[in-house]
Amino acid sequence: MAITKVQLFSLPVSDQDRARDFYVDVLGFELIADATMGPDTRWVQVAPAGSSTSITLVTWFPTMPAGSMKGIVLETDDLDSEVRRLGDLGVAVEGGIQEQPWGRFVTFDDPDGNGIVLQTTAARD
Repeated sequence: MAITKVQLFSLPVSDQDRARDFYVDVLGFELIADATMGPDTRWVQVAPAGSSTSITLVTWFPTMPAGSMKGIVLETDDLDSEVRRLGDLGVAVEGGIQEQPWGRFVTFDDPDGNGIVLQTTAARD
């Protein structure tokens, strides 16, 4: 197979500064880049520490309205602590921790309404 990884994906946001602050200050991602690309365009790129996949926070795709992305799945080793930490930072995690045979998870939205799943995957037998 010639495709070897997902390098990055674009996430539609309405305000790049607000989105950058949420992903960096609240979720704890690293800021990879924040650079001007043109008169009205910025490249803002974030990623979880050590991740090979990153996210660009974009405002310039008319076919991708802010908040239209659902199902961004993030993994954590300590779901309970992360849920408490996010709650302390004002993130509304509705419905609490859900249990499934494959693991445990919560769902919440970023400031634009993009849907995030934070999960801990169960050990496989």
